[in-house]
Amino acid sequence: MRVGLLGGSFNPAHQGHAHVAALARALLGLDQVWLLVSPGNPLKSSRGMAPFARRLASARAIADGRRVVATDIEAALGTRYTVDTLRALRRRFPLVRFVWLMGADNLTQLPRWRRWMDIARAMPIAVLPRPRYNHRALAGRAARRLRRSRIAARRAGILADHATPAWTFLPVSQNPTSATEIRAAARADERAEQKEPSHRQKATHRARAPAAARRAAQDAGAQAGAPRPARGRQDAGHAAQEGGRGRAAPNGKTGGEAGGPQTPARP
Repeated sequence: MRVGLLGGSFNPAHQGHAHVAALARALLGLDQVWLLVSPGNPLKSSRGMAPFARRLASARAIADGRRVVATDIEAALGTRYTVDTLRALRRRFPLVRFVWLMGADNLTQLPRWRRWMDIARAMPIAVLPRPRYNHRALAGRAARRLRRSRIAARRAGILADHATPAWTFLPVSQNPTSATEIRAAARADERAEQKEPSHRQKATHRARAPAAARRAAQDAGAQAGAPRPARGRQDAGHAAQEGGRGRAAPNGKTGGEAGGPQTPARP
């Protein structure tokens, strides 16, 4: 049985991973591709990393459970580094012929991985293209160190049975989908949703302001046009005050002064 191993954080898994798995199966003659969801990548910050269960669920969402299988076996093995995971898998499945699958971006980083030459000796490696990384990867340290072990892409079908170290670069169609871009888009959507209530609140206030202004103008007009007390009545009241009959009662307030509509408070 031939199995390709595609490891990663899958934060989240996306159609680019499914694209790689399908191409690897076809070109390398694999029976299955396992998506090894890593509990934690030593070379990546935990900031922005989704919980393991959510990442595993996203990987299972793009797998079919038969030809492409998402697995948490790395967590079950308790391994942290790729070299230890690959050795543990070979011990557990001695009859399976494994191929390690990686993108060109990871080939550029391979010399930073723990005992990376032991990874190359553990099983054959198939490198798939990634936008903006291909030329740099093929000119990088790992490719130069392993140049004599490279197999032509037209012979990729024999890679799983080849003695190690052995690797090939598959010049196939590329999928530009990126987990980093997916996370960035999700954060942008979240920020937009947070801003939307504030915009709606301001729009409501602007809609209310003209109506409040009209009501205030109407109240002011009502006060200006209210009938004024007759002159004689004012004199009679003044005379009554001076005659000791008591102080004149004050005029009642208009509706606009006492209970009239007021400008609504800012929501």
